[in-house]
Amino acid sequence: MVQSKSEFDVWDWLLFGAMLAVSAGIGIFYACIGGRQKTTAEFLMGGRSLQLVPVAISILVSFMSAILILGTPAEMYTQGTQYFMYMFGIILAIILASQLFVPLLYPLQLTSSFEYLELRFKSKAAKLTGTTMMILQQVIYMGVASYAPSTALEAVTGFPTWATIITVGVVSTFYTFLGGMKAVVWTDVFQAVIMIAGLLAIVIQGTISVGGIEKVWSINDEWKRIEFFDFDPDPTTRHSFWSLLIGGMVGWTATYGVNQASVQRYCALGSLTKAKTAVMLNILGVALLMCVTCVAGIVVFAYYVEQGCDPYTNKDVSNSNQIIPYFVMETLGYPGIPGLFVACLFSGALSTMSSCLNALSAVTWKDILEPFLGKKTETQKTWITRILVALYGGAGIGMAFMAMNLGGTVLQASLSFTGAASGPLLGIFALGAFFPWANWIGAVVGSVFGLVLPFWISIGAYSVVGTPNSLPFPTENCSSSANVTAATNQTVTDTAAAIEGLDVLYTISYLWYPSIGAATVVIVGLIVSVFTGLTPKEEVDSRYLIPLFDRIFCCLPGSCRRCLRCHIEYEDPDDIKAENDVEFTVDADQPVIVPIKSEKYRENMYSKNPIGGISYRSFRGSENWQDNPAFAESEAPPSYNDVEGTAVQMAKTEL
Repeated sequence: MVQSKSEFDVWDWLLFGAMLAVSAGIGIFYACIGGRQKTTAEFLMGGRSLQLVPVAISILVSFMSAILILGTPAEMYTQGTQYFMYMFGIILAIILASQLFVPLLYPLQLTSSFEYLELRFKSKAAKLTGTTMMILQQVIYMGVASYAPSTALEAVTGFPTWATIITVGVVSTFYTFLGGMKAVVWTDVFQAVIMIAGLLAIVIQGTISVGGIEKVWSINDEWKRIEFFDFDPDPTTRHSFWSLLIGGMVGWTATYGVNQASVQRYCALGSLTKAKTAVMLNILGVALLMCVTCVAGIVVFAYYVEQGCDPYTNKDVSNSNQIIPYFVMETLGYPGIPGLFVACLFSGALSTMSSCLNALSAVTWKDILEPFLGKKTETQKTWITRILVALYGGAGIGMAFMAMNLGGTVLQASLSFTGAASGPLLGIFALGAFFPWANWIGAVVGSVFGLVLPFWISIGAYSVVGTPNSLPFPTENCSSSANVTAATNQTVTDTAAAIEGLDVLYTISYLWYPSIGAATVVIVGLIVSVFTGLTPKEEVDSRYLIPLFDRIFCCLPGSCRRCLRCHIEYEDPDDIKAENDVEFTVDADQPVIVPIKSEKYRENMYSKNPIGGISYRSFRGSENWQDNPAFAESEAPPSYNDVEGTAVQMAKTEL
């Protein structure tokens, strides 16, 4: 029997409160017991000793926010099943990210993904360009992730919008501030369980109420909701097979491959194999979450067909994102179940915000502050990163309140901006990794154009009248006949005005924004590089390049692949990692010389991260220092007596 209620009871509050308490408790545990987060390496990277499965789950839920929980079922409810094809675009992105970008970035053992840009382009400007785009994107997204579920909850449960924003911001900041990366990863694992439980409750109860999954499918088929393959090549078509597959693939390759939250997590694992596996495991997680949320949408639609009235048409809800919470309160009125669903929504928001806070703290420290504050003690550095978490937490809360006060259009613009910003971030990494002759000027200029163009299109899109929804909704039992008549008339008579000239650009599907941004960065970056002086390929260390044809077309003959990669020889990623991880002891009576292949990286590794309390200096000898075998070794650095010829020796007093 269907039960309905309009407010929380004691069991709902207890379950919801327990979720918040456990999340906060994990942060307290890792602050007081589980390692205490005494160093920046521990606080930001978990000591690079995290476990495979928790990291894989953390990567997954970092990007599967409350917007997914509300928006995907709403999309299936209003537009039919075609959006399901988006899942395959994400899966392709995961495969590309694990095979291309993980082997590129993991061996470098970076804390900030944008350190790569400085290493590759030999330019702080390139690094800071990427860092700035990421900070703007993440701060805005934190506000969106906090605000989006709050409006739905307030409309159907009475839970105040301001309370949702404050709760999400304070709790996520609290446990991230205390427990760092370890707390974020393990709260993500806990919150993932809550998210799955809440979604399954909707699907199971809804399916039972309708009369089985076969009936759910047949109802949606009768109402012309079942459609998966629309091969229309028109880029202005909102959803087509091509935009969902290719557009989704490009956007999510940026997310899984170069997004700071992903890089920070897979670089915290113990081996390249584990890093690639952690990303690949997201295929299972994405398939599960997308299937459950998509099925939830068609189940809820079938339920309201059985009831004979669409709540949006009947003005029971003000927008489609409120349909799922409305359904929960109407059909899942059992003790604790609405509380479970609200905990599910909050878990999505908390996991996203805490991941953003951790990532923002890492890039701000490594890319902006460390060059000026690097001589602080390790305790002071850790507290600086904690303070950054608190500051960004406040910024996220403030951004959420701005979205609340400025209205829905700003919310849509913010969502479009975060989507448009992922393309340029992928583009600048692709420019450096695939085109050795690109220079830092091209990277900076291309990134600016790559950000401005899709952002301009997304803003302009709100001035163009879109095509009205043509799918039917059940209205025969709706109580408000005037509303039904008005909605029906609008569907039939409201047609878009003729769109001409530049306005056609604004009708491009939002799914193509990341592709437009990435392509713009690469094209403009290469053109600018040509006019400002191409970088000789021999000046770019091969460890900063991706051997695309070796990774994607590995079945081609070796001679063919060598030709395609311009005869550049690439090191194996495991060899790069082994070289970077070399450990050695110091004999105080026998000075050492540190071998160097990448000057900047060696400088960072040995100067800023002392081993055994002694800081080593990377240095060169005479002009032909590269010819000395000692500097080509990937094993432990040679001792004083092992070095001959032109290499310069380091005096004992310099250690």
